Amino acid sequence: MEKILLFLGMGPQELFLIVLVLLLLFGAKKIPELARGMGRGIREFKDATKEIKDEVNKGLEESKNS
Repeated sequence: MEKILLFLGMGPQELFLIVLVLLLLFGAKKIPELARGMGRGIREFKDATKEIKDEVNKGLEESKNS
């Protein structure tokens, strides 16, 4: 995680500012709901990409066998 933050040029002050702004905009009660929703969205995206990858691999295997 530290490497990602360094790559984006974010230090601890910037991260603290982002968290503070999120708290002010959404409130402490909404943040867990937002995080859950984002987690579900990421999981659905991963599942969809896995399904597509499996279909492509299956098609490639079928074309090799033909």
